[in-house]
Amino acid sequence: VQLQASGGGLVQAGGSLRLPCAASGGTFSLYVVAWFRQAPGKEREFVGAIGRSGDNTLYADSVKGRFAISRDKAKKTVYLQMNSLKPEDTAAYYCTADRSKILSAWTHPDYAYWGQGTLVTVSS
Repeated sequence: VQLQASGGGLVQAGGSLRLPCAASGGTFSLYVVAWFRQAPGKEREFVGAIGRSGDNTLYADSVKGRFAISRDKAKKTVYLQMNSLKPEDTAAYYCTADRSKILSAWTHPDYAYWGQGTLVTVSS
């Protein structure tokens, strides 16, 4: 499966952005989809993930209550809705997918497929 993330940009603190991750080339409903981010000079970190049915989600503590992940099976797209953005959310955001991931491993970055990053910059 190929993944295409988009929607990044410059936003003021407190603002919102929605990042789509569009998939092609596979049966997307079979994949767990996650978002990771990497800030300059820092390691890549888990942001959140959504299960195959869309019923289960998991979020990092740093974004819980501010970010939400959803999936549109018809459009083969997963969305990362980011609200109440903070300067520390500034990073390149990556969507990932894997058919074999179990819930206990969702936070681990060993996903099979990765899209290119989309840059989010939050100004103070």
